[in-house]
Formats: sequence, structure tokens, C-alpha cells
Amino acid sequence: MVENAAERLSAPTGRRPNVIVFMTDDQGYGDLSCMGSTEVRTPHIDRLAASGARFTDWYAASAVCSPSRAALLTGRYPGNAGVRSILAGRRQTSGLLPSVPTLSSELKALGYRTAMFGKWHLGVREDCRPERHGFDEAFGFMAGCIDYYSHIFYWGSPGNPLHDLWHNGKEVYEDGEYFTDLVTRRAVEHIRSIVRDDREQPFFLYVAYNAPHYPMHAPRKYTDRFAHLPWDRQIMAAMLSAVDDGVGDIVAELERQGIRDDTCIFYQSDNGPSRESRNWLDGKEDPYYGGSAGQLKGHKFSLYEGGIRVPGIWSWPAVIPAGQTISSPCCAVDVLPTIVGAAGGTAEHLERDGIDLLPLLSRGETLPERDLYWELGGQTAVRRGDWKLVLHGQLEEGAPSADDVHLANVANDPGERSNERDRHPELAAELQAAAERWRAGIETRWEREWAENARMHR
Repeated sequence: MVENAAERLSAPTGRRPNVIVFMTDDQGYGDLSCMGSTEVRTPHIDRLAASGARFTDWYAASAVCSPSRAALLTGRYPGNAGVRSILAGRRQTSGLLPSVPTLSSELKALGYRTAMFGKWHLGVREDCRPERHGFDEAFGFMAGCIDYYSHIFYWGSPGNPLHDLWHNGKEVYEDGEYFTDLVTRRAVEHIRSIVRDDREQPFFLYVAYNAPHYPMHAPRKYTDRFAHLPWDRQIMAAMLSAVDDGVGDIVAELERQGIRDDTCIFYQSDNGPSRESRNWLDGKEDPYYGGSAGQLKGHKFSLYEGGIRVPGIWSWPAVIPAGQTISSPCCAVDVLPTIVGAAGGTAEHLERDGIDLLPLLSRGETLPERDLYWELGGQTAVRRGDWKLVLHGQLEEGAPSADDVHLANVANDPGERSNERDRHPELAAELQAAAERWRAGIETRWEREWAENARMHR
């Protein structure tokens, strides 16, 4: 029998790691100080990055919330997980179905205590909720966003507004408490409870902050830190400062309990910054530009880099050497196989599109060559090595394509300013064929599984 890589890696600690996955919402690539921001200050997340590995080329698996979250939790591209954006067409599943294995269900099967705090957004139907996906405890909201203080969902359907805050399937009320702080408090209390009950049992926490998704709300204690900034950047920086304090509080609790070194932490945003006009609930048509993708082109809903390249951070002091900056292109689909392997399990029996990154993270091994793919509405994209091709890329949702075929060397041109398709026609044709072939497979599977799901729930 081949020795399990995770057992070999965790031998110095003598135990399986605890696991925490942080997910932020609509946070741009350029909105962390460790990613180059000179306006947003995130000292706790910066320390997290310094304690392990910071990725310069980390990707969400979609440029919009639900598909991105589904991919992270399943290790599959969104279409293979059964969750696609409404931009994909009128046929929609109700959410992430319980037939699809998740990180939480796999870790629970390995003996982990599992919990989520924050935004779900993977289905409101009973069989799509967190409790059906291996979470022992779940606290948060089901929809795409809520008011940060009333926890009411105001957008999108005739039945709104409605209160949307739940604990283990039952509606609860925490009126007046800022939701980012509420998520942090619940997570810290949960860690204390777990350690008190049985500090030897490993745990998994999925901490899914909804910040900085609209509406743009932040307490004065955070806005005062950025009073020198223009109002839009001030609120964005304040919301991210609240997230940063939350990450700091949770890591500090791990340190108090003496379990920090044995805890594997991952952090990413679900997609790039939003330009949606509903941020202030004022009905204005002008988009809100508070978030920043740094030098990248595009934003949420776009398959250019600004929509899908996001902060990606791994920290596990017992195993992952500190101070790493990694430029290998990796994706949210890699999270499940990496963490399951770290926990002493295997993802070999699972359908998955990601790979185990532990050899890269712990020993600096070179990853196998592979393509990464995305699709959203009429857009399709592929990255191979330093090259990225975008088909029918959009800079504004609903607008005509910026380019039918856009080829860029994103190592030299991360902003995708220069279209290289005429200089490299053979490569452009090869990548286009690969992207279209992959997209066709997604579409075929989607139609088949949508029809089956509709038949079962008539």
C-alpha cells in the first residue's frame, strides 16, 4: 500500500488538521493589502498569507456567486456540480442537490464535526440546504444577500422582502447585529464549544462572509478607520476591515486553544468586484465602483481576469512553509481534493475536476500540466500555462461582447490589454477548439440532468 500523503505530512503533529475555509463575497483581487492595495488595510489576512502561501494566480470557478460556491464545495466545475448562473439560460436547478458529494459530507464521513456560518446561496429547497450536505450545524442565510442589520432579503422576486436568517433549519432573529460581526462571534463560540467537548475530534468550519456584497453597510467603528477615502472606497474598505477583524478573531481563538499549528486554513473570494447598481438601494442607474480588481480587466459577471482571478491564501503552520508566493494557476475546484487529502482521506472515488495541491504547498513540487475552464452565459474561457483565451468576453453584463476571441499571455499581460490572436493564430484556434469542446460537454450534461431533476420533482 502506498503511504498516504496526508499521513506523511501530518506526522510531526500526530493528528489530522482542523479545517477552516473562509469565503468572501464580491471581493476584488486588488482589495487586500497583501495583494497590493494601498487603501484597504487588512493586517490579519496579511499575517495569514505570510504564515503560508499566497497565490498570485488563484481563480474562482465562476464570475458569480452560486456557481463559484458550488465548485469550491464539490471540487467540480459548476456545470458538473449542477449549479449554473441564471445567465446560462432559463433552465435552472433548485440548488446544490444532496446527490452531489461535498467537502462537508466527505469530512463528516472522516469523523469531522462540521459547521457553516454565513451565506449559503446554494438552494432554499429543503433537500438543497446545508443540513443535507453534511453540516452538523448551520447558521446564516439562504438567499444571495441580506440587509446587514435586519437580515432581510429585499431583492429579486414578488415575495420579497422576507426575513432570511436560520439556525439548523429554524428561523432565528438577531435584529440589529452587524452580520459580519455576527458570523465571527458564532464561529468563535463554536470553536470554544468544540474544544470544550472534545479537543481531539477534528472540525471543519465553512465561514462564508457576505461582505463586501451589497448593500454597502458598515458600523462607524470601521468607517472611521478610512475617513480619508472617497465615500465609495471608504465603505468598501470598512466592510473589508470588518472581515479582516473577523479572520483575526477566529485565528486568535485557535491560538488561545493551542490548535493553530494543526489547523489548515484557506481563504478566497467567490468572484471579482461588483458593479451592480443596487448597492445603495437608491434606484440609481449609475454602477457602484467601490471594489477594485487592481490591474485586472473586468469584474463580477465577466470571464476576463477581473471577474475570476481572486485572492487565494493557504495556511497550515505544521505542514505548509511560511512566506511563499506561488504563481502556479490554481482554482477553487482544487480545494476539496487538497483538504480531503490533508484530512487523511482520498478523493479518488469522487467525480472531481480539481487536483490535490499539497505536494505544491508543502514541498514545492511542480503541478501536472492542465487546462482550467470557465463558462458564464455566452462567455467561455480557458487557461493553459501562461495563455488565456476568452470567447465572447463581456466587460458589462448584458452588453455586446468586447471580443469574439481574445487571446492574452496573462503572465506578461495580466490586464489582458493586448489581443494576441492574430500573432498566434494556431494557439488561438487550438484553445478555442478545447474551450468549445469542454463547453459542449457541460451543455449536454446540463440538459440531461435538468430534465431528470424536473421529472423527479413534478
